[in-house]
Amino acid sequence: MLKEIVVNVGEEETRVALLEDTVPVEIYIERSVNQRLVGNIFKGRVENVLPGMQAAFVNIGLEKNAFLYVEDALPASTPEGNGLSGSVLGSNICDILKQGQEIIVQIVKEPIGTKGPRVTTHITLPGRYLVLMPTVDYIGISRRIDSEKERERLKDLASRVKPNGMGVIVRTVAEGVEEEEMRQDITLLVKLWRKILSRAAHGTVPNVVHRDLELVQRILRDIFTEDVDRLILDSHYEYEKVLDLLDIVDPRLKVKVFLEERENLFEEYGIEQEIEKALKQKVWLKCGGYLVIDQAEALTIVDVNTGKYVGTTNLEDTVLKTNLDAAKELARQLRLRKIGGIVIVDFIDMTQEAHRNEVLQVLEEEIKKDKTKTNVLGITQLGLVEMTRKKVRPSLAEVLQKPCPYCEGRGKVMSEETLGIHFKNQIYNMARQTSAQTILVEAHPVVAARLIGSGGISLRDLESKTGKSLYIRGSTNHHIECVTIRPLQDNEEIKANTLPVKPGEVLEVRVEEPHVTNFHDGIARVNGFILDIEGGGALVGETIPVEVSKVYRTYAKARPVKI
Repeated sequence: MLKEIVVNVGEEETRVALLEDTVPVEIYIERSVNQRLVGNIFKGRVENVLPGMQAAFVNIGLEKNAFLYVEDALPASTPEGNGLSGSVLGSNICDILKQGQEIIVQIVKEPIGTKGPRVTTHITLPGRYLVLMPTVDYIGISRRIDSEKERERLKDLASRVKPNGMGVIVRTVAEGVEEEEMRQDITLLVKLWRKILSRAAHGTVPNVVHRDLELVQRILRDIFTEDVDRLILDSHYEYEKVLDLLDIVDPRLKVKVFLEERENLFEEYGIEQEIEKALKQKVWLKCGGYLVIDQAEALTIVDVNTGKYVGTTNLEDTVLKTNLDAAKELARQLRLRKIGGIVIVDFIDMTQEAHRNEVLQVLEEEIKKDKTKTNVLGITQLGLVEMTRKKVRPSLAEVLQKPCPYCEGRGKVMSEETLGIHFKNQIYNMARQTSAQTILVEAHPVVAARLIGSGGISLRDLESKTGKSLYIRGSTNHHIECVTIRPLQDNEEIKANTLPVKPGEVLEVRVEEPHVTNFHDGIARVNGFILDIEGGGALVGETIPVEVSKVYRTYAKARPVKI
């Protein structure tokens, strides 16, 4: 498999894409105004201890206090212990932490939505080959190293270089390295830990005592390994910096670093288009089927559909082919979109047990490529797959998008029918409250057209029920769910604020439909106000200049202008 890393360095953000066989599978974005927090270490002060939640809130100097669960406050025996172990169940947060207490914590989960960051007292300092755990005595080996012999060798090496009373985890990239390289790594990490302790002892509270590396440096540390074929950058400055770092970290990898100073590196590698697709709800599959991905705060639902794919032999084969393609694409989308939490996948129903097992096997194989911890819990008789994926940072959508200020994140607005009924009730209320004989109603053009009705029938009905003269005007500046209703007292004010067109005025309009009763004429609208265009029935769909001839309260007459 061809593996490439593409780095785009801009003025306000740095973006990194990991490509597998030229297809983007992971995207990392770091902006100078909103840098990543996971991995940063703080000296904080306990603000509140909540025995009912077995947790505490810690002030670390950010906008929101950090959340510290009892499991993350206890001295840890091993980092892989079950969160519901006997020691946690038998412990009380009040016995571990007191209000006002000063503690060193590390962010393990970014602040997301209304929640502050989650922190732990179990500090981890990642290096190139090892992760140092200064608060726990333990040796762990990456689960991605399969060879039992190599695991034993690395465990023996780790035990020789490990500082007394501290723990280490051997990373995947350490496979095949010698003791000297590992010892250099651990020496640097121990020096870093001593520096952190010194800053914490002499600094103010709350205060950051260690910041994790910048994005490009983290990529070199965590992703750029022997199995990566190329690292491509579009910045000469970052290119030189990367080569300097690799001189220290791993000089053998320098031959894989390339500089391509292009105008838009992401666009030329097709990454820009993939980012745009990753923000959409529908994802097309190669076979012609598609996925529909709906993301909520803690739950993501994925629906699989055959779409345009009709197969070649029988229904069961068509369903199997679609589900297999969906399983592969789903694994990629989870990584690309940084989806975390609970994931429910509604595969197309399969009648054969062998087919269900095959789809599940493909999904699990694809998930193995994902470094983020993901658990596939199985497939039900309905074809539903339950999964969990660790969420440590905001999803791609949360980084690049914000809730719509109009629908406030609902993704939907009220229909014209609903709004028409609602606004009529508001007009009735205004009519009862004012002594003015004239009321002006301003609304979005599609709502205004509904309030006026075909031929003004709805407007006449409203006037009959309210006993008032009503002027309804469409305005493109109005949000579809908003309306302005106000009484008009002065005759000049009425003339100035009512009808949107005047006799003799020349307008360019689109003929939308033929007249309901006179097919010879066409209908156009100006902000919801109807224009009856003489002879416009044959011009439906065209945009033409017209001259307004007569103006009535609910519509105006117009004729095409010959150019």
